[in-house]
Amino acid sequence: MRWLTLPIGADQAGKTAETLLRRELGLSAAGVRRAKTGRILLDGVPVFTTAVARRGQVLAVDVGDPAGSDQIPPVPGPLDIRYEDEDLLIVDKAGGVPVHPSQGHHGDTLANFLMAHYRDQGLVAAFHPVNRLDRGTSGLMAVAKHAHAHEGLQAQLQAGELRRTYLAVCEGVPVPRRGCVEAPIARAPGSVLKREVSPQGAPARTHYEVLATGRGRALVRLALDTGRTHQIRVHLAHLGCPLVGDFLYGAETEELPDRFALHSAAIRLRQPVTGVGVALEAGLPAELAALLG
Repeated sequence: MRWLTLPIGADQAGKTAETLLRRELGLSAAGVRRAKTGRILLDGVPVFTTAVARRGQVLAVDVGDPAGSDQIPPVPGPLDIRYEDEDLLIVDKAGGVPVHPSQGHHGDTLANFLMAHYRDQGLVAAFHPVNRLDRGTSGLMAVAKHAHAHEGLQAQLQAGELRRTYLAVCEGVPVPRRGCVEAPIARAPGSVLKREVSPQGAPARTHYEVLATGRGRALVRLALDTGRTHQIRVHLAHLGCPLVGDFLYGAETEELPDRFALHSAAIRLRQPVTGVGVALEAGLPAELAALLG
């Protein structure tokens, strides 16, 4: 359960529960529908969304998930939780760890590990990843603990308010050493996985800056204005400098047997219920720094 409460003052009196849930507590229309069955209270008494609030009452709503993700079994595993509260957590995901279960990965994913963490806390929650990371990418990733928080964080992501900064090691050195790649991305013909730069694609914009070089490679800092699938990987390959170890857009390397050289190094967002800013950084993993010698 995750209860949000609203004391009814003069400005809120005379309005329906649905109006207050939407305007004052920020629930979406879908969120109000989810909360209808006994999860909306006025002074502790269950009410319908048409109930009219009086001054001095307290409106409460349970926005927590009514059930967990039954299709994802809880499996204990390594978790580096960098931030956690009632509504979200931010983990530092290791490279090579899948986010979702899939063929060949039914119990060794971030989702499995988080379901075990929730179980150990006695928390009922489904898996709500916000900024998804590829299996080969390491670093900071936000996960909501209920659908209401997920909707709020997704809205920030789509509006460009949830900001992410990445570090990457690429083959070669981009020219110029600082710039912006603005190139639309579409699904590559004949592939369900690969993307490519295409005039028919969705708009995509990546800002980059070379921070260091070594062994014919570059350490690059990247910031995204959009969040297309494989955006950084496609845009660096478009510059002629694919990620080290990127099997899809460059070449695999024995230096990175289970991942490629991309790291989610910083994330900045607003807590979806309180609005308080949250900002975290995660340094470059040693195996990526070693690629530069």
